[in-house]
Amino acid sequence: MLFAMAGQPGQGGASAFISLVPIILIFLVFYLLLILPQQRRQKEHRKLLSSLKKGDKVVTTGGVHGQVTKVGEATLTIKVADKFELIVDRSAIARVI
Repeated sequence: MLFAMAGQPGQGGASAFISLVPIILIFLVFYLLLILPQQRRQKEHRKLLSSLKKGDKVVTTGGVHGQVTKVGEATLTIKVADKFELIVDRSAIARVI
């Protein structure tokens, strides 16, 4: 009888670990499908923003198309039409055409 009682705590530890396996697998799937690709996109976007230069054709997050005429540390001036320029935040650039 003593041996039967001594074996029960060990079984409880194993079942606790087995119950954590699905949670660990769910976290792993979320990391691989959601977090990792988002980190890659953010890294690529930061690289794009740091490489902007005068003459690049860009699209802002608001959908405005223009050409970079001045590059500042935190802002860019983009030419949208003749005699019409916008000063936008560097982070407002969605992509380079």
